[in-house]
Amino acid sequence: MNHSKFGKNTICTHVGEVEDKQFKGAISPLYMSTSYAYEYVEVKRYPRYFNTPNQEMLAKKIAALEGTEAGMIFGSGMAAVSTALLAFLNAGDHIVLQKTLYGGTFNLVEEEFSKMGIEYSFTEGLERTDFEKALKPNTKVLYIETPSNPLMTVTDMQMIADLAKENDIITMIDNTFASPVNQNPAEFGIDIIIHSATKYMGGHSDILAGAVAASNAHMEQIWHKAKNLGGSLSDFSVWMLERSLKTLVLRVKQQNKNAKKLAKWLEQNGHVKAVYYPGLKSHPDYALAKKQMRGFGGMLSFELADELDAKAFLKELKLIKPSMSLAGVESTILSPTQTSHALLSAEERAHQGINDGLLRFSVGIEDRKDLIADLEQALEKVVKDSLNFSL
Repeated sequence: MNHSKFGKNTICTHVGEVEDKQFKGAISPLYMSTSYAYEYVEVKRYPRYFNTPNQEMLAKKIAALEGTEAGMIFGSGMAAVSTALLAFLNAGDHIVLQKTLYGGTFNLVEEEFSKMGIEYSFTEGLERTDFEKALKPNTKVLYIETPSNPLMTVTDMQMIADLAKENDIITMIDNTFASPVNQNPAEFGIDIIIHSATKYMGGHSDILAGAVAASNAHMEQIWHKAKNLGGSLSDFSVWMLERSLKTLVLRVKQQNKNAKKLAKWLEQNGHVKAVYYPGLKSHPDYALAKKQMRGFGGMLSFELADELDAKAFLKELKLIKPSMSLAGVESTILSPTQTSHALLSAEERAHQGINDGLLRFSVGIEDRKDLIADLEQALEKVVKDSLNFSL
């Protein structure tokens, strides 16, 4: 059957399965071997070459979800990011990146690229003119992230793809926050799609992984770099990730619904100064998000009123977990200045609009009323403490 005509749930459930030819089991068997025959075989398999049976088939599922010809699985999101970038950048080349990025990506560029002789520029904004101004004759890559971490800014993917094609430049996107359920950048002409598969693809806070989806030609170039950098994923984690992806659509749709309701609730709460969620009509990028996303995602950020202590608020939460990562079935929350963007200087964070009072909220699949009740009781306590302190 032609899986390009399958719906997302069918792709998640069936595409990229390893056939159990011996016992006809309903799920993929797990091949843990790190050593395979090299003579009289069609494929010479080796884990670092990303072509064990489980690696190879899961890559097909990733590609099918993103609507590309090929995919690859990596040991972490940053392994996917760094390998993809270095596959297309050499000494003397230049890259343009949007200013609002995941802290790990920003730190990779700032700390490593100069050592490699790779030039880079961060845009001042997200309009076409911002990217055009940053272009140079040696620009090889345009790199975006939408929605961005942690302020949920939205970048126009079609605009980026058009600008890049006019200048013969490769485009890359970090599609982690949206997931393949909410948007498929290949539909807008983006060349290379990157995920921290630790997040929505894994979805249960128990897998560290990365993924890349692209054309066969681009993936061939990425593979040649990947086999040298060695960022492959163990087959047990590959098998776990394939299992988790079966429920991707179900999980993300529930997280979409919860996040939108909670964003509206927070926006209407007098003790919340600002809410950042592309599904709110008050969000400056709402119209663009509606145009290029099928759902607005399970991620949002918000700032409490100035007089309230954000750290004290986190301590009072009972159900929502202050925790380092995101996108699990359980709701988590964190301070970006202490976690995801801690590697940036205070000046760099300020430039991106990230302050100490900002909280990033990864909304899970719990009942909304229970999440709202938890937020409400924590707010009541910090408001009471604030009033007592002022007296």
